[in-house]
Amino acid sequence: MLSVRDLDLYYGDAQALAGVSLEVPAGAIVALVGANGAGKSSLIRTIAGIEKPRAGRILFKDEDIAGLDSHEICDRGIGQVAEGRQLFPNLTVLENLELGAMLPRARANARRALEEVFALFPRLAERRRQLAGTMSGGEQQMLAIGRCLMGNPELILFDEPSLGLAPVVVQEVLHTIHVLNGRGLTILLVEQNVAVSLKIAQHAYVLENGRIVMSGSGAELLRDDRVRQAYLGL
Repeated sequence: MLSVRDLDLYYGDAQALAGVSLEVPAGAIVALVGANGAGKSSLIRTIAGIEKPRAGRILFKDEDIAGLDSHEICDRGIGQVAEGRQLFPNLTVLENLELGAMLPRARANARRALEEVFALFPRLAERRRQLAGTMSGGEQQMLAIGRCLMGNPELILFDEPSLGLAPVVVQEVLHTIHVLNGRGLTILLVEQNVAVSLKIAQHAYVLENGRIVMSGSGAELLRDDRVRQAYLGL
């Protein structure tokens, strides 16, 4: 579904990504792991159209989307659950969700999508009139995922979905990702909890200093001594 080929990204003269290539098959969960500053969020932002690459290709369903504006990429079926959630705190839960359905691809089925989001997250239905900024971190993450789903995505980019959340909430979020994948959604997951992300991913890549240095199945990387020492403290 998604193929990144030889991607270079610069911030001024500083190179953030160097020749990055990866594949995300349709229906899979693919994890991207690495230390802070390795370039994971930069890669997610580039796929989403927030950053513009200097070189390389980003193919989504065989169409090169590198350099397109983010709203165009969203309307092609790539949704993003951004790091830090990026909600509108002074809007209600319902208003935040409705904004997610503003894409042309999503407008016709907005009502059904809203029902599905409320079925997935009953707490959002209960608090539909509550301001997003007054909710707990876990509830805000539910809302961020729900808003993404309102856009009718086929591929979802998750950027650090468990950041700042209590352990029990982290498990809920990762379970939700598993459920969404079971419903046919393709997932590219950047997650600080390396062990958990590798356990749920069919395939994974290790990013260091803007370069892919290792790849394999999630289970293979979990067993790899270099990964265990660098990221799992084992």
